[in-house]
Amino acid sequence: MAASGSSNNGRGSTLMLRSAGRPPWYTPDGRNIPAYMVGIAGASASGKTSVARQIVESLNVPWVVIISMDSFYRRLTPEESKQAFQNNHDFDHPSSYDFAAAVRALESLKHGKATNIPQYDFATHCPSNETLHVYGASVVVFEGIFALYDQRVLDMLDVKIFVDTDSDVCLARRIRRDVAERARDPLGVLQQYDRFVKPAYDGFVRPTMNNADIIIPRGLDNHVAIGLMIQHIKRQLDDHNAVLMRPTLLNRYGKTRSADDSLFLLPQSNQVRAMRTILCDRTTPRDDFIFYSDRLSRLVIEYALAQLCLTEKTAITPMGLPYHGYAIASNISSVTILRAGGVMEKALRSVARPAHYGKILIVGDPKSHEPRLHYANLPPAISAHQVLLMDSTIVSGANAMMAIRICLDHGVSEHNLIFISLLATPQGTRAIQAAFPAVKVVTAILDSHISSDDLLIRSGYGLFGDRYFGTEV
Repeated sequence: MAASGSSNNGRGSTLMLRSAGRPPWYTPDGRNIPAYMVGIAGASASGKTSVARQIVESLNVPWVVIISMDSFYRRLTPEESKQAFQNNHDFDHPSSYDFAAAVRALESLKHGKATNIPQYDFATHCPSNETLHVYGASVVVFEGIFALYDQRVLDMLDVKIFVDTDSDVCLARRIRRDVAERARDPLGVLQQYDRFVKPAYDGFVRPTMNNADIIIPRGLDNHVAIGLMIQHIKRQLDDHNAVLMRPTLLNRYGKTRSADDSLFLLPQSNQVRAMRTILCDRTTPRDDFIFYSDRLSRLVIEYALAQLCLTEKTAITPMGLPYHGYAIASNISSVTILRAGGVMEKALRSVARPAHYGKILIVGDPKSHEPRLHYANLPPAISAHQVLLMDSTIVSGANAMMAIRICLDHGVSEHNLIFISLLATPQGTRAIQAAFPAVKVVTAILDSHISSDDLLIRSGYGLFGDRYFGTEV
């Protein structure tokens, strides 16, 4: 997700460098592992955002979000707004921020919950009508001049960093930036700096250096300090990942279980193997690819329907005798992850009649391969239904976990979710199971060989959607 627009006075707003979704981590006894949180403070133009970017890029892990303190400027009074347009309002004083809103947002991110981050319109000096919906994060970087100011925020941070840059350097950067990028008058920049920025730094920002675990002089130029910080965070994240990938977990009731308890693999008959051979064959004509994709989809969906919760029913036969069986589930919603998951809808309609249909569009970043949510349209009554989530493949599990998180945010219980795929990796299914222990994963085929170049399964179907829809280049 690209960075949002910046202000005319050099203040940026919320910046997302990674996906807007993450798997909520769980310990083996079912407890949620909070997101790892880093706070970065320092003077205006000290290089806080640059340091944050460097840390995130060097970590090279998914589900990292950078939140700027500037997103939490409070709404001005009419008189304050008038002063702001005359450059007479002090935006660098603590009273200009809504710390309560910042704390609420960070607490939600800390516990892996969906969070609305307000967006500030610097042209009008007030919060805009738009918000950024973040589906949690595994690592949260909170940066701003007052990132280490509020005790409630300090209590949530795992690492506290202060970027200590010479004041003359900060002023030179601010003048160069505001004149070149904001078309501002150099004299006006100097007046604002002397009147508001420097006094606020001396009185409120610099004292927060005492709250820092690490002080980075010279900002981005201090490669040694940044390197040490990155290594420390990586060690912490390695501990998280070790928990995430454990094959044996405890469910939320304390009972030991295997990770395979919630994984349902379609019985590997010779017919299934033959269909897989056809789908894997690069020379298979598109008509055959569609036919056998639909056929395999029907088989795996039938297998998934067998995992639904059914109610007992007694029917009276034509001979007048009772037959004790089950009622076909009617409280079903299906949600397809576009676009490859959409090809399974045809098969679903041929074997079941879901009450409602929903769609989610998640597109992987072409460089990082991390999921980006572009569209979500779920049925209003989905929270009361058993939900079939469908995608053609599960590789890392990132797309699947984002889709599951979206369903949970709409009130769906984990116990009512079944994720269906035609092809999956053990790594991806294990990640889903660790994050969402009660979600059932149903797949037709398992294959652990992943290409490091394009994150596709080596002996898989290739780009499933392109082959099915005939859009291969």
